[in-house]
Amino acid sequence: LDGVRGLAIAMVLALHFVGDTVPTTAFEGVVVRVCNFGMFGVDLFFVLSGFLITGILFESREKARYFGTFYARRALRIFPLYYAVLATVFIAGAVVPALRGTALDTVRGEQAWAWLYGVNILDAIRGRYSFQYLDHFWSLAVEEHFYFFWPLVVWLCSRRALMRVSLAIVVLSAGARMIGAEAGVAPIALYVLTPFRLDALCLGGFLAVWARGPGGLDAVRSRSRLLGLAALGTFAASYAYNHYSRVGWEALHELRASLFAVLFVVLIVAALTQGQSLLGRLFRSWPMRQLGKYSYGLYVFHHFISYYCQTHRTEWVVASWVGSHTLAVALQTTVGIAVSIAVAVASYHLFEARVLALKQRWTGA
Repeated sequence: LDGVRGLAIAMVLALHFVGDTVPTTAFEGVVVRVCNFGMFGVDLFFVLSGFLITGILFESREKARYFGTFYARRALRIFPLYYAVLATVFIAGAVVPALRGTALDTVRGEQAWAWLYGVNILDAIRGRYSFQYLDHFWSLAVEEHFYFFWPLVVWLCSRRALMRVSLAIVVLSAGARMIGAEAGVAPIALYVLTPFRLDALCLGGFLAVWARGPGGLDAVRSRSRLLGLAALGTFAASYAYNHYSRVGWEALHELRASLFAVLFVVLIVAALTQGQSLLGRLFRSWPMRQLGKYSYGLYVFHHFISYYCQTHRTEWVVASWVGSHTLAVALQTTVGIAVSIAVAVASYHLFEARVLALKQRWTGA
């Protein structure tokens, strides 16, 4: 599944390095529009996370130190890099002149929200992104909130009950987002608050338990195709409806986000069961697996570069050098992604991997 994770981070990189640029030609407009679908890369991360975490928890329910093992291993994977970045931004940035700047200085007074995984909550309260270079940490907050309560749900439920609870949360989360959209709730609140994003996480959780039933993934595969067709049919019907009427457009827009999550469930099943297909070979390819391996660091670090490029509109500076805005965006994207990968690889091998080695002490999950 590293290849699937690689697709998710590739979508996010496309969004932030290309989708956030200003198109100047019809060709660029098409490319930017396509890359803006990269926003659903976060949804793919959520579905995959729900799938993997639920699978780990479900298989270790009877083991000793179930909760302690899970939280210790999650903390070793997530906390060191997360808090190292915050320490650099907020602590080192306060005393090292080279790290100071208006953008980071303005959020230093709100840093408690970041330390407590509350970036998404403050964004929702204010109705806008509030952390600039750290804006992307909202999704890490959502996942951390999910990790906080989901182990207890898995531990309390039988397999059948867990599937029902997962689907119930999917419906409630998606329904709440649709109702909120029609009621005029701020779009950013619907996008970043944890209760509104549980549908993707719990769809992944449902798949994990479903795949561990009679027949395993083979039994899931045929049904997942029907699920995918139903999602695509609903997509088409919603767009057809909106072609003739704008009534309920906001709610249908939120429904489509959930349908993307359903399609990602189908994608994960295909990745796991179609090893010799073109799709299976893609996800098992070295580049995709490497992107997936370093995806956490890539996600954390890339936004510092892409946000700087976006806010300073460096694409225009490069365009003045090379004489082409299209070429400038391509060069900026290539260099930005290359630097992001280099930093992520260095971070993994010099820092994260050393901490991850400690996970061997907790082998129960």
